[in-house]
Amino acid sequence: MNEDLLKAQLRRNLQTVLERIGAAAARSGRSSDSVCLVAVTKYVPVEVAQHLVELGRRDLGESRPQQLWERAEVLSDSSIVWHLIGPLQKNKIRKTLRYAAWMHSVESWELLAAVDRIAAEEGMRPNVLLEVNVSQNPAKHGFAPEGLLAAAERLAEYRHVAIRGLMCMAGWEGDLDGARRDFQCLRLLRDRLRDKLPDGFTLEHLSMGMSGDFEIAVEEGATIVRVGSLLFEGIEAGAGEA
Repeated sequence: MNEDLLKAQLRRNLQTVLERIGAAAARSGRSSDSVCLVAVTKYVPVEVAQHLVELGRRDLGESRPQQLWERAEVLSDSSIVWHLIGPLQKNKIRKTLRYAAWMHSVESWELLAAVDRIAAEEGMRPNVLLEVNVSQNPAKHGFAPEGLLAAAERLAEYRHVAIRGLMCMAGWEGDLDGARRDFQCLRLLRDRLRDKLPDGFTLEHLSMGMSGDFEIAVEEGATIVRVGSLLFEGIEAGAGEA
């Protein structure tokens, strides 16, 4: 695709997504500024991700730690905020901390403890979201809602991470009613956790909603949505490559 056409298409796609976020936020009585769009760039070459940055998108998300490392090295703009939204293995924590300001998928006490320990060793305090398996779908990862609630006081033990909120994925792709229930469950769980935690744990963020259900997520209180494929509609997979 011609580079000028690519940029124009990307601009249109981005504007459409932002307008849909704004409309969903308005339906829930909020401002569009209360929702952060994380552009998931795993679908496209790094050159296309660079165009997104030029259009003002500073929050970029990757599912694989290795790809995040590589792209962060190439896109060395210090204004970019990298989000790891996919699984994190313990042996990749240390290097990921060098690049990712946010980790959305801390899915267990063991992983949380490992991130906390390594962050202490590195003198860092990353932003962490706890992934919750709200649908209790066996194919999904994350804390069990009631288990997390029952042991909420343990969160105060982890002093080298900033636990900023919760994250989930809807249980069954394409089931929008089910997605709404899952998003409601995450919001209610967050509210219940707040009552159990000491001052300083605001859990202000809910990361929920992707290309197929982000509007429902915003209506149910999402403060972060993770959108990829919608941003790149009409753009060839190899677009931007030399």
